[in-house]
Amino acid sequence: MTLVSRVSTRSVDPEDRIGFWEEYNRRALVGLTCSSYSPHGLLATQANFRLGGLRLAGITGNEHVIERTRRTCRDLPKDSVFVSLLTAGQAVFFHAGGCLTVRAGDAVLYDTRGPYLFGFPSAMRKLLVDIPRETFAGHCATADLSAPLLFERGTTVSALESVLTDWAADRGSGDPVRAEATVLDLVRALAAPRLGEDSAAPAGDARLALAGHYIERHLADPRLSPERVADALGISTRHLSRVFRPSGATPARHILDRRLTEARDQLADPASRHLTVAEIAHRWGFASQAHFTRVFRDRYGRTPGEVRPTGAGPAHSATG
Repeated sequence: MTLVSRVSTRSVDPEDRIGFWEEYNRRALVGLTCSSYSPHGLLATQANFRLGGLRLAGITGNEHVIERTRRTCRDLPKDSVFVSLLTAGQAVFFHAGGCLTVRAGDAVLYDTRGPYLFGFPSAMRKLLVDIPRETFAGHCATADLSAPLLFERGTTVSALESVLTDWAADRGSGDPVRAEATVLDLVRALAAPRLGEDSAAPAGDARLALAGHYIERHLADPRLSPERVADALGISTRHLSRVFRPSGATPARHILDRRLTEARDQLADPASRHLTVAEIAHRWGFASQAHFTRVFRDRYGRTPGEVRPTGAGPAHSATG
């Protein structure tokens, strides 16, 4: 996750806040018009992040309305699919076909090529994912998004919120490609059945994405196990094994492979030369250096010390 920009209207003169907010969004996110009915004027903050080929915005504000009119769509084109996940407050979403009532925990999926109005009657907070149309068509659903879709709070929406919140708070695993894939898998799990595509696979995709996210967050915890992952997802370990079956690996093998990959990368990194093999093994959840050395050699055909850069110093001798 890369922070692109962060702004607040609080440091702007009240009379200039609307213009400031509209101009910032035009450059950072999407062209829109804004209105505020608060006696204090628009009090809003926004942080924009880059997550692989996606954009994520964390937005808070007091009561206000944003609108993307037909004229705005024409003058400031934007070819994306947005996922707005409301985490606090309530909202109404007007579009050409009607009106949606959005509550905290709900998500709305919509096309930025068409007009819409988002109204927030009280203090709000939301996470917004900007998915380029080509990416959405290639990874989520090929059907045309002719009308916005509302998804009420549930397992998949909550999983998406957890993933996005972690990344916005810089608690992600550090692998933007993996995080991007998780987000797209969860969006596909939401959108595909509603758009009439591959109705059987998405539920498994969502659980696999959520399991992968949980594993990434707890990879360094030596207590991480398939049983803990299953408990976190609210399913049995047998069901978790079925979820992982399409990936070609068991949950236990996936955990081990991820730990070995991260440990190997850190061993090979000159910036980690001050760390001993035992310290790196512990960092990635291995209970002992002896066990780490054995499974590392089985996987890569070399000892941990043999993958370290030449001249790694004192840590190089602690090969195990």
